[in-house]
Amino acid sequence: MKEIQFTDWPQDSIRYPFNLPVFQGLPNIRFERPVTFFVGENGSGKSTLLEAIAKCAGFNAEGGSRYNVFSTANTESSLDDHIRLSWLPKVTRGFFLRAESFFNFASYIDTLERECPTGYTAYGGKSLHQQSHGESFLSLFTHRFRGRGKALYLLDEPEAALSPARQLALLRVIWEHEQSGQAQFIIATHSPILLGYPNGQIFNFDTSPLSHIRYEETEHYFITKQFLLNRQGMLRELFESEE
Repeated sequence: MKEIQFTDWPQDSIRYPFNLPVFQGLPNIRFERPVTFFVGENGSGKSTLLEAIAKCAGFNAEGGSRYNVFSTANTESSLDDHIRLSWLPKVTRGFFLRAESFFNFASYIDTLERECPTGYTAYGGKSLHQQSHGESFLSLFTHRFRGRGKALYLLDEPEAALSPARQLALLRVIWEHEQSGQAQFIIATHSPILLGYPNGQIFNFDTSPLSHIRYEETEHYFITKQFLLNRQGMLRELFESEE
């Protein structure tokens, strides 16, 4: 995917997500690198835009690929009706990982396995529910993210179940796919480890409109660095501020 174009944008809308500052005056978003990160505070629009991209790409809004058809709750926004994806060429293969609904996806895969046993070959050889949360995520990344042809991988807060060591393992998975020249990743994250991926494009959702930001300029990097360098001082200031 090369670009997102915003079309037929509701004027003076007070409805979410059209009222979010990040989208105001934003005609398009261009993706210039194989790996892109969305960063920003909770509620800034990262996950909402990622979900809209997933729906436009034909993926299940609750997670999975275009072939995973299940729904447990209709919570998605209508943002996908107001964006257009520009492809060169169009990609129909890939996966949308949505951490908050991953349990539902795992249950759906169990249902498919009962109907047509495959030995969970795409998920490490056993039910995702029979693995720890972190193990199931990593099984998905290492076994499901395969195949020939170009693929689009959309990851919404993948660090939610991953230890720091396994976040590094995910970086290795992303790097291997990038070396093949066949994959594009768009990742919404709060993890300073994932954001440290070399040559990744980072979009800051805390500005109006959306803007690029360097890794060292992100709040995630700055706060984590300050905490590691001066943990006692930061904790003292935090706990004593109300006295």
